[in-house]
This record gives sequence, C-alpha cells and structure tokens, in this order.
Amino acid sequence: MRLTTAQTKAGALIEALPWLTRFHGATVVIKYGGNAMIDDALKSGFAEDIVFLHHAGLRPVVVHGGGPQISSALDRLGIESTFTAGLRVTTPEAMQVVRMVLTGQVNRDIVGLVNRHGPFAVGMSGEDARLFTAVRKHAVVDGEPVDIGQVGEIVKVDPGAVGALIDNGRIPIVSSVARGDDGEIYNVNADTAAAALAVALEAHKLIVLTDVEGLYANWPDDSEVIDLLTADELATLMPTLSSGMVPKMEACLTAVKGGVPQAHVLDGRVPHSLLLEIFTNEGIGTMVMPG
Repeated sequence: MRLTTAQTKAGALIEALPWLTRFHGATVVIKYGGNAMIDDALKSGFAEDIVFLHHAGLRPVVVHGGGPQISSALDRLGIESTFTAGLRVTTPEAMQVVRMVLTGQVNRDIVGLVNRHGPFAVGMSGEDARLFTAVRKHAVVDGEPVDIGQVGEIVKVDPGAVGALIDNGRIPIVSSVARGDDGEIYNVNADTAAAALAVALEAHKLIVLTDVEGLYANWPDDSEVIDLLTADELATLMPTLSSGMVPKMEACLTAVKGGVPQAHVLDGRVPHSLLLEIFTNEGIGTMVMPG
C-alpha cells in the first residue's frame, strides 16, 4: 500500500514536469477571493500553493478585495451598506473603512499566511508608488449614470514597484485600493484590478478564484462547465451571463485582449485548485485564450 501511494505521488510529480518547464520564470497574477479567502483550511492551502509556485520558479502576484470583511466592519461600526447596480455605494466614511480593512487587515492576513513559509510576501496597496490610478466610476441605472461615491475605475497602471519586488524574489500581495490624480481614494473591483495588473506586467496567466466550477454552458439549465473558449466566443456570451460572473469574465476578456496569453476562472473551494490548473494535464475551470 505504501509503495502504491508513493508511486501515485511520483506519477503526479512526473506529470507536472513539462508544466514546470513551460512556466519556469512566468509571471502569474492571481485574483484571490470567495470562500478561499474565508475558510481557514482553504486560506492555509492557498498560501501553500503560492509558496509552491514561487519555489517552482514561477513569479506569482496576488491581487485581493475583501467584500465580506468590509461588510462585516461596516456593520460593526453601524455604517449602512447599500448597493446600486451591484456596486457598493462608497461614502467618504465608508471609504475610510474599506481602506482600513483591505490594506490594514485583509492584506496583512494574507502576507502573514504566506510568510509562515519564509520571507516572501510583501504587502502593498494600489495607492503605493501610484500602482493604480483611478477615476470616479458611475453605476448605470435605467440607462442613466448614478453617482455611487468613491468607487473607481482604473485608468493607469505603473507596475514598476511590483516588478522590482518580483525581481527581488518577493511575492507582491496587492489590495484593490487606488488613488486619483485629484488625490481622492477609490475602492476598485479586484477582478478588474488583477486584469489591469496582469496586462501591465505582461503576465503569462491571469487566474481568478471564485465560488463556482467555472463558466457554465447554459446555467441554470445545464451545469456543464466550458473548458476552453476564445475571446470572441466569450464576448458573444457576455450579455447572457449572471451578474456575479460578469466582472470575472470581463477581467479574463480584458487580460487576453491586452496580450495575456491565458486567463482562467477556477473554483477556489477546491483545495489546491491553483496547482491542479497549472501542473496537471487536465486542468480545471474555464480557460480563455485570445483566439
């Protein structure tokens, strides 16, 4: 039995060999979110995966949001959370909490989990070194723009500081907060931020962790996951997608149209989903390619 187990492990390592060769030195941007960010066992597993990628010669960069943690903090402080067209209305009072939670709490937690394995992770905000510059984003309701406060849309990325950290052998952990040229601080969608950073870094992959198996062919009538589709095929499907999948698939579309060779949506509820995608022949989730 022990020999069989050892042979199974050896088989997995041999299967990983061509992928280890192919992706050695590749920059991979991972958007971290969903249950993988809440469940303690999944959080520890994610940190292990990131360190494994680092030791395997890849160059991982993590971008995160923190919706549940923000909502919890606002509730504790008695600040009402309201949403318009799926976007959190962010008043100046709420923005202070968003900034504190994303950069001061969630970011620190991820850095701490990764650094249990060595001095690898360095936390930063999209504000640092003007990594993300944003402008105010308006929600659209019945065809009309609606002001939703300090919610931003990224218009410029300066990846120099992130690149310097990677070159120094570090793993950047980036919170999705941005600054405007007007000095205003903005909450930006982490899926969008990850895609913008992947394009700016000329990454080999964008990986978006979520709470579904991938993009379903015909949800809710059919739970079959689409393994692979092109940017054009995805663009055609976009108007039919559920509101929760739209920002994730838009991020994939933005990435591949911006020159990233592959973008993936993975089920972060599956332990070690990152390793299964990158280092196995079958992979998991949905992959988007330019064409």
